[in-house]
Amino acid sequence: MSDAAVSGPRVGQRVTEAPSRRRLARGALRPVLMLGGILAVAVASLGWWITGGRYVSIDDAYVRAAKEAIATDVSGIVAAVPVHEGQYVKKGDVLLRLDTRPFEIALAGAKAARDSMVSTLNAQKLDYKRMLREVDVKQAQMDSDQADYNRYAGLVKSGGVTRAEYDNARFRLMADQQAIEALKVTAAVQLARLGGDPNVDVRTMSDYRQAEARVDEAQRELNHAVIYAPYDGIVTQVDTVQPGMYLGASTAAFGLVSTERVWIEANPKETELTYVKPGDPVDVSVDTYPGLTWKAEVESIAPNSGSEFSVLPAQNTSGNWVKVVQRIPVRIKVTRKPGDPELRAGMSVITDIDTGHRRTWHDLF
Repeated sequence: MSDAAVSGPRVGQRVTEAPSRRRLARGALRPVLMLGGILAVAVASLGWWITGGRYVSIDDAYVRAAKEAIATDVSGIVAAVPVHEGQYVKKGDVLLRLDTRPFEIALAGAKAARDSMVSTLNAQKLDYKRMLREVDVKQAQMDSDQADYNRYAGLVKSGGVTRAEYDNARFRLMADQQAIEALKVTAAVQLARLGGDPNVDVRTMSDYRQAEARVDEAQRELNHAVIYAPYDGIVTQVDTVQPGMYLGASTAAFGLVSTERVWIEANPKETELTYVKPGDPVDVSVDTYPGLTWKAEVESIAPNSGSEFSVLPAQNTSGNWVKVVQRIPVRIKVTRKPGDPELRAGMSVITDIDTGHRRTWHDLF
């Protein structure tokens, strides 16, 4: 019985020792797990901190596209509008046509005036040559009259001719001299009209160039009576222009939004631009097309904030001043591939800029 009494407690002791060891093991493991968890969180936090300054995500960003108000610098009656609202057009397609008859008439008149000017200038050249021949004829006549006058001057003293005959010879000589002088003055004026060169090419003369300029202007107005698409795009607000209405010069007819000249305008906070620079790669996500990403790059950064472009920039001259974080526009160039969905102006996007910057230990201190 004494053996049984002795053996009983030993068995119970072994039973109670096993849970004690497990509790001790768990107690020893708990600090290790806690320390490991703390280290894991620290490492993850450190990794997040090191890479945290590299990427800049901006949700204040939108698709922008080149827009143009279709207009022309001539006035006229709208003859045809061969496009409709929302139509896709290619560069060179006819968008609007004015009535060209007034411009064709003006061009014909300008050409006729130019041709008339050529005839007038050629006539002036011929007239100058005629005047020179008249001077030669008058000079020969004056030489003859000069000889008569010299002869009569010697005979009038001896009574060989009468005083009246002598006076007539003198008057004829004076008339010849005055006629020659008048012809020379007229010829000089005509030569001045020819630019000092009697053999000048009329196409180099100022009068001809003015007439040619009027022809060019009439041709330009005729060409501008038809408006062509300056680039590929989609026309908008076409219904505001109808055939038969009068369209004044420089009056906007309707709009054209480019489908090729498209970019992203992001507006990050000034505190997010520390490491952003032109050329940084960008991932662009468009709200309209979830799951799709466009590759892009930073093209330029605006030289000032958006508020600086306002008509009346804010002036903080009072004592009550609140600092407001400004936003600086950033232009992003999108790389588009064939088959990509259409990016339309005004679409909301999210841009993720990879600045390539990595924080260092020096940034901690």
